[in-house]
Amino acid sequence: MVIVTTTVRRDVLTLPAAPLGPENPLPPLRPLRKAHTLEDRGREGLPRDMARQLGYEPLRGILPTRVLDGYGRERTETAIDTLVIENDRLRATVLPGFGGRVHSLLHKPTGRELLYRNPVLQPASFALNGAWFSGGIEWNIGATGHTALSCAPLHAARVTAPDGGEMLRLWEWERLRDVPFQVDLWLPEDSDFLHVGVRIRNPHEKAVPVYWWSNIAVPQERRVIAPADEAWHFGYAGGLRKVPVPRSDDGVDRTYPTRSEYAADYFYDVPDRARRWIAALDDDGHGLVQTSTDLLRGRKLFVWGTGTGGRRWQEWLTEPGTGGYAEIQAGLARTQLEHVRLDAEGELTWLESYGPMSAEPGPVHGEDWRAAREEVSARLAEALPRGAVEAAYDAWRPSADTAPGEVLATGSGWGALEVLRADHKLPGTPFPEATLGPEQEPWLELLHSGAVPEPRRVAPPGPTLVAPHWRDMLETAPARPVAEYHLGVAQWHAGDLAQAVRSWERGLELAPSRWPFLRCLAVADEESGHIERAADRYAEAFDDLCQERRDDGVLWTSASAALGKEAIGALLTAGRPAAAREVWNRLHETTRGEGRFRLVEIQLLLAEGELTSARAIFDEGFEAADLREGAEVIGELWHAVSEEELPARYDFRMRGAEG
Repeated sequence: MVIVTTTVRRDVLTLPAAPLGPENPLPPLRPLRKAHTLEDRGREGLPRDMARQLGYEPLRGILPTRVLDGYGRERTETAIDTLVIENDRLRATVLPGFGGRVHSLLHKPTGRELLYRNPVLQPASFALNGAWFSGGIEWNIGATGHTALSCAPLHAARVTAPDGGEMLRLWEWERLRDVPFQVDLWLPEDSDFLHVGVRIRNPHEKAVPVYWWSNIAVPQERRVIAPADEAWHFGYAGGLRKVPVPRSDDGVDRTYPTRSEYAADYFYDVPDRARRWIAALDDDGHGLVQTSTDLLRGRKLFVWGTGTGGRRWQEWLTEPGTGGYAEIQAGLARTQLEHVRLDAEGELTWLESYGPMSAEPGPVHGEDWRAAREEVSARLAEALPRGAVEAAYDAWRPSADTAPGEVLATGSGWGALEVLRADHKLPGTPFPEATLGPEQEPWLELLHSGAVPEPRRVAPPGPTLVAPHWRDMLETAPARPVAEYHLGVAQWHAGDLAQAVRSWERGLELAPSRWPFLRCLAVADEESGHIERAADRYAEAFDDLCQERRDDGVLWTSASAALGKEAIGALLTAGRPAAAREVWNRLHETTRGEGRFRLVEIQLLLAEGELTSARAIFDEGFEAADLREGAEVIGELWHAVSEEELPARYDFRMRGAEG
């Protein structure tokens, strides 16, 4: 008999993938416009703690991160680095370069894939900062929505597990809330369950708002069962209301994802003393169950719906002929619209467990909801008792501080910069100076010398740090152009808009490169309602960039595309299509041919009164790769050129009669 112990190893997965492309070099100054926004009327009658957390420091913008919108939709076979943790029962495949997502969870004795395993890697604009892709288990930290780390590398290393075997640790510095976190994947020998220990730490001297949801993609031909009789329903019209489970007000059993017509979230109202779990089971009663210690209180089902828009989104995220998926999720709060408080120098820790579930199909799919829940609960108690999860947590907790062994992947250098700045002590999650890179260099100089270095050559400015401690350093730095630029961005993020404008105006007077300042001032004009002045500044900024552009490298091409798109939009808003056409004509030919710019071209043609030409672009066909979740712009433009029904290929509507 061969005994297979738990191992952690490197591997490579080949998938059809669309390259991520470069970051957008323009700082994201505009307020965050999210699909998951609750209108004031939707807050009435909510529990007091939920209402408090709904209003607790929601994210206003995505600084200091940058937008990832440079991807397309042309996929090629791509080798992707993976990390595999495996015993003789389970094999988990992790993508350390893409947020540490668990791409696959295979139950070896039955050969069953427990997750929805996307056969492609196709970025789409669902993350807070843009690029995201579907499938597997993703770790969402930061704020309401998909994490800004969805397509970012994490640090990874081998660690000694509580039972003396191997454990896989993932960690990174989450920049939106300025906190470090770790995810430990532990697969005990002979276990059918993957344990996941999570820790979020607040190293600062003041409380911070935090957010966590583990999103688990499963095939949609399942019944989703959780220990609840009610759920909070959220649709894409901004309302949150209590509905019965399993049947909603219209009598339709929404625990079957394929029975919902429109996209919606169902946040299960799990009783306080109940065990936390959620399962997705097929017609034969087989599937996946997720459970956790009690701190991870929320459970949710997300469905795309069977309407045209939901089906189109699913096609968009994978490839034709691929089965659809739903998401079962687990979070720190009852809904994803809430943020919870993490006290100064405190931490939040919990343990999740993922594994196969087999239950009797009769009760699972019967009319008696209580019987279905009790059947799954009983099978879970046999496979993994509640006490066993608590014991696993107790065993893992001391290991959270264990120093990592062999480094398997490297994340960003931002954590190392923060550790250097404040001398944070973070046992278990080292952020070594060796990870510092070119993006951190100007901030190291500011930290050590008190000054922001001027670049040796003219180039689009690098990313800005906006946390209060960095803003304070910028306030006292010598007033050179780049320092004034970064100070203005940090002041804008803090809500000090007037001071931000003054900083940019001071920098503009001295700057050898004027367009970054003009663009920031144009955004300020837009936000304050000065539409004509914003248009003037955008036009001037784009002209300056074109004259200054040194080459057709990725950075310059990305900057001109991003600024040109914004300038055209501002000029059209100001009713100046001729000036917008001038900007369009100066864009690189390759840029104008991208799908996302075909939308811009349609808007421009409509402003010029060229309805026939605008319609011709629709008839020719295009794909706007950076179309955002919940966006309805394609439908609006279609109805401006045609009275016909919106073609299915352009129908991404997520709202309907269900809210």
